[in-house]
Amino acid sequence: MSTEEFSHHVSVEAPPERIFEHLARPESYIGLSPLVVAVRDVVQEGDAVRYVAVERFPLGPLHWDNPIKVTMTFPKPERQILSEVVSPGRVRLTATVDLEPQGEGTRVTETVRVTYPRLLRRLVIGQATKVQRYRLAELARRMAAKP
Repeated sequence: MSTEEFSHHVSVEAPPERIFEHLARPESYIGLSPLVVAVRDVVQEGDAVRYVAVERFPLGPLHWDNPIKVTMTFPKPERQILSEVVSPGRVRLTATVDLEPQGEGTRVTETVRVTYPRLLRRLVIGQATKVQRYRLAELARRMAAKP
């Protein structure tokens, strides 16, 4: 098994509390992550939220739905969200989102740590970096639209 970690950040025109509230709801990830088309089986267990996100991969005129198990915790309320993802194919991903006040907005930094079978490196790292950049750009776009 191989492991890699990478980070990316974006400045968002919204206060940390508003961003945290949005990201703490599993349903917000539909469309926020470009592959996520559904969220189901949401369960609050103490300080954790567990759910299944359905990623849809296009395969020409067909598609493949990949159910991934996600556990969200909040190590620093309103400032940090930790998502642990278990995906088929022995892929494990941990995403840590840090929210840092920046003037009237927020600097959002997402650090992704992914563990995967070596043969899947190109696919896993390619998708994880692409999804991370899309997700942060979409978050900035959503938050720029006034509530």
